[in-house]
Amino acid sequence: MKNSDSIINHIFQPIQIGSLTVPNRIVMAPMTRGFSPNGIPGQDVSSYYRRRAEGNVGLIITEGIGIDHPAAIGDSGLGDGNQPILHGEAALNQWKTIVDNVHAAGGLIAPQLWHQGPLRINDTGLHPDALSCRPSPSGGPADRTTSFSPEVVAKLNSPTKAMSDSDIADTIAAYTRSAANAKAVGFDAIALHGAHSYLIDAFLWADTNQRTDRWGGDLRNRTRYGTEVVKSIRAEIGPDMPIIFRFSQWKQSDFLAQIAKNPSELEIILDALSGAGVDIFDASTRRYEKAAFPDIDKYLTLAGWAKKITGKPAIAVGGIGLDGDLYDSMKTGGSASSDNIYDVAKRIEKGEFDFAAVGRALISDPDWVKKLKSDENPNPFNLTDLAELV
Repeated sequence: MKNSDSIINHIFQPIQIGSLTVPNRIVMAPMTRGFSPNGIPGQDVSSYYRRRAEGNVGLIITEGIGIDHPAAIGDSGLGDGNQPILHGEAALNQWKTIVDNVHAAGGLIAPQLWHQGPLRINDTGLHPDALSCRPSPSGGPADRTTSFSPEVVAKLNSPTKAMSDSDIADTIAAYTRSAANAKAVGFDAIALHGAHSYLIDAFLWADTNQRTDRWGGDLRNRTRYGTEVVKSIRAEIGPDMPIIFRFSQWKQSDFLAQIAKNPSELEIILDALSGAGVDIFDASTRRYEKAAFPDIDKYLTLAGWAKKITGKPAIAVGGIGLDGDLYDSMKTGGSASSDNIYDVAKRIEKGEFDFAAVGRALISDPDWVKKLKSDENPNPFNLTDLAELV
């Protein structure tokens, strides 16, 4: 890296979000690790997060944590398992230890509340008898660009029943209970996974939501589920604890998907979520720098549009610190380091977005932020790094 103080200093400026002061603009992106047997994170998970706090990450967003619902997590065909949960005495005691250790290291941490929805294969997870949750009977399209094998696509698309109103109410209550648990054990913010065709996003995306009741149909109705989740959580945790909402165009089952075909449609979604109580928008993209709507603006990213539309802080994510996206690195076995953080810093300086979420680079190098500040070369990302917690 070649440090340019006048540029990179923008990464190390604090920012106030409600009552929370984040010391710099680097967020640890949520990354499923699967090191929590029976849903209970152990000492290795605690050490993993503490090391990133010691490495001066501004805000840690945990891997997806299953909410208090029997169908929240299971096998999604990506080789995931042993995902953590945020309910039950054993799990909550461990999360309190993790949070306390992160705080002792000077860090901030938010749990990413997760319900896999239609991306949970039936008969898997901690409660295999629970039927996976879907807005509509179909699990989604079967003929799109995806990393799933044909066998997994077939399993995910096997028709089942759509969620009833009582099923919907149960999952909203489960999100709310888990948010209350997060506040009780001392987390600093709440992060919601509303992307990649997991449950909240499955309601947003027309291909997985073909309902004709108040939970489906037009875009405003498809946004209703997410806004009701946010409203319920906000009422439970109060006005001061920040809520972060991750959204995406792309899906695990369709890399070219869109929930919004233009900025006007995106405005419908984000304004509703903002009004419900979201404080920060986490715009998940495979490459952070790609223009979201190039026919309208050849430069502005999805995170940039989120900030422009809502006026609220936005997080950019997608290959920051590395020269390849997630799926390319899975094919090749890794990614070399990249100086694209300087482009990110310029965009932060100009006010396009406010935070840079760093994922794989922080798996390989817990001191990535420290090295950025001291102009040292970070470790490259190797696929083998995913096999263990360091």
